[in-house]
Amino acid sequence: MSIFHFKKFDVKNERSAMKVNTDGVLLGICAPIQPSDRQILDIGTGTGTVALVLAQRLSGTPIGEGTVITGIDIDKDAAGEANENFRESPWSGILTALHTPLSEYEPDSGFDLIVSNPPYYDDSLINPDARKATARHTGGGLSYREILAFAETRLNTGGRLCIILPADQERELLRYGRMHGLHPSNILRIKTVQRKSPSRIIVAFKAGEKTEPIEDSLTIMEKGSYTQQYLSLVKDFYLFA
Repeated sequence: MSIFHFKKFDVKNERSAMKVNTDGVLLGICAPIQPSDRQILDIGTGTGTVALVLAQRLSGTPIGEGTVITGIDIDKDAAGEANENFRESPWSGILTALHTPLSEYEPDSGFDLIVSNPPYYDDSLINPDARKATARHTGGGLSYREILAFAETRLNTGGRLCIILPADQERELLRYGRMHGLHPSNILRIKTVQRKSPSRIIVAFKAGEKTEPIEDSLTIMEKGSYTQQYLSLVKDFYLFA
């Protein structure tokens, strides 16, 4: 059995098409969570890693009555595996996973925070594995445009959407965000090594009046080792940090 061990929880990593990865962990760590958040949604939850990271972060604050972190996934096996990981975590009481595409999801309430690590590979590089193609390619199902449209109508007042994408999609992501009345509050550009251009961006959006976003950068590796900046960020989660 493939199990990824974090400091405070484990993730079964077998049935979901998308495995535990750095993108998802960084999204969970960097998303602008607040102690007052009650309804949180992880779109395309996969193994449930992002939701579990958020739950651990919330556990350091007084968790209010009615707090729920919901993960949804179009893949039945992924949703099932996420539910197993949720049940076996210290935060089973606030975590749940649903097998549903975003297009058919009708929640009972709005959300204070929505997070997603959506598909991003170009359709010309479609994976022959149908489940992996759905999980990883924009033509396979979920796209960030759908997520932005959903967030426009489903975020509560003061709610936030946080999404991770390849850095070369920043301009289009921000453009489509504006079309849906969502403006960036934070932009984190992530480099694998200092000499290279950013490979990923994490953008947090808020609805309402446009403000100047807080921009920052993160470098993961330097001279063959993890940077202190990266280790400081992941120290509460990864065993090696």
